[in-house]
Amino acid sequence: MIDIKYSAEVQAAKSAGTAIVALESTIITHGMPYPQNIEVAAQVEQDIRDAGATPATIAVLDGHLHVGLEADQLKALGQAKNVAKLSRADFAACLACGGTGATTVAATMIAAHLAGIDVFATGGIGGVHKGADQSFDISADLLELAATPVTVVAAGAKAILDVPKTLEVLETQGVPVIGYGQDSFPGFWSSQSNLAAPLRMDDAAQIARAHVMRQALGLPGGQLIANPIPKSDEIAADILAPIIDQAQSEADSQGVSGKAVTPFLLQRIFELTEGRSLTANIALVRNNARLAAQIAQQLIALRQ
Repeated sequence: MIDIKYSAEVQAAKSAGTAIVALESTIITHGMPYPQNIEVAAQVEQDIRDAGATPATIAVLDGHLHVGLEADQLKALGQAKNVAKLSRADFAACLACGGTGATTVAATMIAAHLAGIDVFATGGIGGVHKGADQSFDISADLLELAATPVTVVAAGAKAILDVPKTLEVLETQGVPVIGYGQDSFPGFWSSQSNLAAPLRMDDAAQIARAHVMRQALGLPGGQLIANPIPKSDEIAADILAPIIDQAQSEADSQGVSGKAVTPFLLQRIFELTEGRSLTANIALVRNNARLAAQIAQQLIALRQ
């Protein structure tokens, strides 16, 4: 049995049977510099509280799985150096070796399920990278969605990916992809794309019922809620497309590969958009957190 260390706030919510929303920690360690990372993480946590749920930021600290971080732990993680980026493949190894690591989508889903948390808010999921027919670079997030019964609220897949192939893999794996409030699959930094969302739901109660129904049917895996960034915060897809192409071309010419591809592309897009991509990213994470809190509350209501 894994020893999970809960923050006082999360422990109180578990004891009271109230809504909890899981949050990943790579946004803190790998997403932006200190102190902005801590400020954004604290703001997202507060958004969840304001929406009526309890935030549970997940990380591995000195070989212990933490579900919910105290303020001092959050600050220390935000300043820590050489923090591992944990997915399914290296999660157990980090725990076994006493390491410190930040959880990606896949690892956060695993930890949330262990802790009995059904809903997780993130920015965007990983997926099939461009050129994956040669590199076989496909994120573990997709297989995790097929295996672990957590509802994940994201603004779609990261726009640097091969999104059509990402959707094909999710379909093959039997993962419900639900567009929230629109028929178009959101484009991460953009609210719309030219791809259709396979399913559509318009309120948190419908999403919660679908989560419970999957469990009743004995279906494995979770569901992806594709929540569009608010239009007031988006960067139009036609503006982003040539910028993403330029960043990808630079990565290819410089021989960037493997785990280095995503951070390289995100940094170049940040530079080429003069910081607008990060501003949009923060807005979409906060928007996802608010929706996740609503879904978590609806799940509690259904089970009472």
